[in-house]
Amino acid sequence: MIIPVILSGGSGTRLWPLSRSLYPKQLLPLAGERTMLQDTVLRVENLEGRGPVYCICNESHRFLVAEQLREIHADTAGIILEPVGRNTAPAAAVAAMLVASKHPGALMLLLPADHVVGDRDAFTLAISAGVEAAREGRLVTFGIVPLSPETGYGYVRVSAGAKDACGVFPVSRFVEKPDRETASHYLESGDYYWNSGIFLFSPGAYLDELSRLNPAILSACRDALAGAKEDLDFLRLDTAAFESCPSDSIDYAVMEKTIRAALVPLDAGWNDIGAWSALRDVQQWDEEGNVKKGDVLTYDVRDSYIHATHRLVAAVGLEGHVVVETADAVLVASKDRVQHVKMIVDELKKMGREEVVTHRRVYRPWGFYETVDFSERFKVKRINVKPGAALSLQKHLHRAEHWVVVKGTAHVTVAQRQIVLSEDQSTYIPIGTFHRLENRSDVPLELIEVQSGSYLGEDDIIREEDQYGRL
Repeated sequence: MIIPVILSGGSGTRLWPLSRSLYPKQLLPLAGERTMLQDTVLRVENLEGRGPVYCICNESHRFLVAEQLREIHADTAGIILEPVGRNTAPAAAVAAMLVASKHPGALMLLLPADHVVGDRDAFTLAISAGVEAAREGRLVTFGIVPLSPETGYGYVRVSAGAKDACGVFPVSRFVEKPDRETASHYLESGDYYWNSGIFLFSPGAYLDELSRLNPAILSACRDALAGAKEDLDFLRLDTAAFESCPSDSIDYAVMEKTIRAALVPLDAGWNDIGAWSALRDVQQWDEEGNVKKGDVLTYDVRDSYIHATHRLVAAVGLEGHVVVETADAVLVASKDRVQHVKMIVDELKKMGREEVVTHRRVYRPWGFYETVDFSERFKVKRINVKPGAALSLQKHLHRAEHWVVVKGTAHVTVAQRQIVLSEDQSTYIPIGTFHRLENRSDVPLELIEVQSGSYLGEDDIIREEDQYGRL
């Protein structure tokens, strides 16, 4: 049996302004109709001997991840919540311990959630080619057959003359991202592959090597798993134990030092979508070399990526540019400088700007809200509540709220009163009054919320009851 483990903890800062810390790139439909997380799960659907899928994600993404897995009817074994990010080696360790205890004898396939793979059949064949080596105790990585002297990827060198009958190479060494000249040499030699970050191994083999090479990570992860608690569909790792864990990638912690590393070549239209230029490369261009998403008009524009989400975007006379529009931010960048978008994100963080954290539309387990307008003492939101969902029983210390139902039927609790509101009806929630909004119907509930008060921050919430465990 092969147990897929999906790593969904990244933030994707180079794809700002679409990717935000509370809504990162793996949860967005960037390269197709489904999100990158969903595509990753579906990619292993036809893998022979596949078992249920584990997903490891940041605690703040838990409801988005759960909803996206539900939408594709994924066969999941669990969603593991990291209280803080500690890179891939600790995440792999926690997953390996779980797989070893719950699925004895199974192999573990470790997959980042933010990759694009164009040829699913070639991907499946490559994974199958690594199974025998993994069963023999090798730590198998999948090296991308390089197409160009790429400087944005790490490389893996193989011992070319030692390939086995299944096409598996012993790994000679892992190397850092090279300069252009060195990358060209790698490409010409034929002995180097791009480092994909995809791995296949038995849990025991990985844990043995981690114990030998980086025991502090293993010890902290054991404690974090021992103190873990189940919460709805989630497994919450112990916060203190996981925070004490050293942060390290699986490459640095294990793969660069082990003598068990092996590589299977992967030629399947792979791309890790590390920047806007990569997203353009994996999509179909028009006759001018442009990729246009949304409401876009161009004149004399070539070799560009233009993405509109809320408004008409018109471009004239551009060549080799990226333009991305969202409700609250617009990015304009030269295509060969998009790696530096991270510098803008860093500056936004220093300024404490919300645009780096979330979009105007914010998703919650019960649905979403979207800020329509705001000023110093008022805020207007559009709220959408899923069928059968309910907000927590809550109160606010600094703001009052006025709700107007636009579509559907709202069941409202205000203090001790129970109210049913139909379309065009409204109610008022005074400051400091416990209240709850419910949608008991089988259609979405839409309403407009007008807040007024001295402080309108989202942290002004005191929850008394909550079906999603957010007390």
